[in-house]
Amino acid sequence: MTVENAGPLNANGVPLPPIEAQLLKSGIPSNLHDIDPSCLTITHAITLKTLPDPDTLVFGEASTDHMLYMDFSPERGWSAPQIKPYGPLSLDPASSCFQYCPNVFEGMKAYLGPDGTPRLFRPHLNMERMVRSAERVALPPFDGDALLVLIKRLVALEARWIPRARGCSLYIRPTIIGTRPSLGVSASRHAVLYVILSPTGPYIRDTAGHGMSKGISLLAMSEQVRAWPGGTGGFKLGLNYAPGFVAQRAAAALGYQQVLWLLDDTISEAGAMNVFAVFDRPDGDLDVVTPPLDGTILPGVTRASVLSLLSHHPSTTALPQLNLNLPQPTAGHPCRRVRITERTLSISELFVASASGTLREFFCVGTAAVVIPAARIGWQWRRSTGETETAAATGSHTSSDDNHEEDLHLQDILLPPVSEGSSLAQALWERLVDIQEGRVEWQGWSVPCESP
Repeated sequence: MTVENAGPLNANGVPLPPIEAQLLKSGIPSNLHDIDPSCLTITHAITLKTLPDPDTLVFGEASTDHMLYMDFSPERGWSAPQIKPYGPLSLDPASSCFQYCPNVFEGMKAYLGPDGTPRLFRPHLNMERMVRSAERVALPPFDGDALLVLIKRLVALEARWIPRARGCSLYIRPTIIGTRPSLGVSASRHAVLYVILSPTGPYIRDTAGHGMSKGISLLAMSEQVRAWPGGTGGFKLGLNYAPGFVAQRAAAALGYQQVLWLLDDTISEAGAMNVFAVFDRPDGDLDVVTPPLDGTILPGVTRASVLSLLSHHPSTTALPQLNLNLPQPTAGHPCRRVRITERTLSISELFVASASGTLREFFCVGTAAVVIPAARIGWQWRRSTGETETAAATGSHTSSDDNHEEDLHLQDILLPPVSEGSSLAQALWERLVDIQEGRVEWQGWSVPCESP
């Protein structure tokens, strides 16, 4: 049989149109217009919305008066950016974003500093990650630094929307979607990039209605997975999120607030948050463990910030209200050290450490939540008749009989309650919020949005 090399096909085996075939081979031409902040136009909303009560804010429900918008075409590149009144988009029903999910977004926050200036938290890391994510789904390239200039202009314009209460912020959602107006399983040559803003309070409020949550419940789940080796878990793509909704519904039905994702026995993330476990060591120090960035874990900005702060405690900066640097008479060291490790972490290890009393904390981190400790972690598995809970939870099965009866069993890890002075999660939340809101300067992480 003679094999013809007639050009590339889309995923359905249909020949690509010539312009798309050329794009696949050569990529988007480099001589097209990139994002240019100097071309920004601003159209002000005629009627401004009433600001919501900060005490009643629900994450993501309120929108500000304006949005940032620009689009990309393969003929000219990126259009002149516009800040205009918030409103719906007009898209062709065949647009790629509706059919094949080339959708990328970021999560950022703006805060009011002590002087009233809006501030962003490490925004360059978000822009770098957004550029990488867009590349992963073959969306048109863009200049992340130029986009950041425009985001600062938008935030400065909408500064009245930033709540002043501690732990509150203005959530920023930059989004880029493929908008090629035709069917066909191939990369989109058209795109829309927009940014919307939403005032938000604490992601999960404590019993007093403010500050860090005192603890959430997680259900460890391996029947469904969030990400897998070679997949897209390390990128912030819309397609990574929808498959988790059914799993979260199943967790809620069992009385848990969120899913702790497993790959077999290995812990990856909680919901869409990175995770950390804290263990007591025999020498009196603490081990802080987080899963490595192996491609299944999103490289979170808060995760990177937590690792940096812990690595500098207490030599360069001391975490607030944390007494871990007090002398430990039995440790053999003048102070209690925090030892950070990025390594594989298993649910079995958590159960063994909990049973032995060495599991001190387990907490989740992310832009929306900042830091949230876990109060309870459940794990559901099939246990052989007569097998002890400890053997089942740790994988120490004593029977090799494949015909034994099994029943579905659910067991919880109960974490110690969060208390000031002894909780890494609490100390990290306090320090991160202090830096984000401009009350503490640390390595230029808090970036002001000066009005033009």
